[in-house]
Parts: sequence; structure tokens; C-alpha cells
Amino acid sequence: MYKTGHYGAALLVYAPVGFLLLSVDPGVAIAGCIGSVGLSRLPDYDLRVPFLEHRGITHTLLFLSAVTATLGGSGFLVGQRVGVDPVLAAGLGAVVAVVGVGSHLLADSLTPAGVPLLWPLSGTDYSLSVARASNPIANYGLLVLGVAATAAVGYVAGTL
Repeated sequence: MYKTGHYGAALLVYAPVGFLLLSVDPGVAIAGCIGSVGLSRLPDYDLRVPFLEHRGITHTLLFLSAVTATLGGSGFLVGQRVGVDPVLAAGLGAVVAVVGVGSHLLADSLTPAGVPLLWPLSGTDYSLSVARASNPIANYGLLVLGVAATAAVGYVAGTL
């Protein structure tokens, strides 16, 4: 998928998480949404690193785990230093990583090229072959679905 598709996928995946976080703290929910969308393109930075293959290691569950551990740990440390509940900060960091990077992997698995989720255990590329990454209908469709899901969560949460 392209940029618009990844942003939409992140919003779509984050919507139910955001709904739950709104009951904890609306500021945390909004920060999580911004972080998840901001992180949603991280796996594609392999395009900018000469020795990395696109849709290689950055498109695996191993990479997702590493980013989750890094952001969770960083959140804990930052939380301690700035006087925020470190467990909440760690949880938010982990959620942002799982949603941001995880939604990217999910969106790319919709394409025929797929993603090597289980590398290094398996070299299989997992694909649902729904649409090519360059398909504007698929990319903008994901964006529209993500924005609609996010708006629906905001509306429902505001009426409760």
C-alpha cells in the first residue's frame, strides 16, 4: 500500500483501541492515535536504507516485536522522568507500536506481494491478494474506512 492506505489502516486498527482509551483519558487516546498514524509508515523506511530489501526484515513480526519493546521500554523510562505513570506510558508506547507497525503489515498483506511475517523462521510471503499496492481505490478506500471508523468512535464516545 501507499501512504494514504497505511494512514487509513492505522486509523481503522486504532479505532477500537482509541474507544477503550477514551474511557481512561481522552488525551492519551488522541496521543495514541497520532502516534499510531505517525508510526504507520516506519516499515517502509527500508526503501531509504541501501542495504535493506524492501518488504524484508522491516515487514516481519520480529521487527514489530523489536519496535514494541523499544517504545514500551522508552515510554516507561520517559514516564518515570516526567512524573507520568510509567506503566501507562509504557503501555501507550507498546500500543502505538503494535497498531502503527502492525497495521502496516496488515495493509501490505492485502497486496499480492505480501509480507514475510515469520522471517527468519519461514521465508513465506503471506498475502491475501486483495489489491495491488498502487491501487488508488484500495489506498483511498482504506483511508476513508479509517477516517469513518475514527469519526464513529469519537461520535459514540461523545454520546456515552
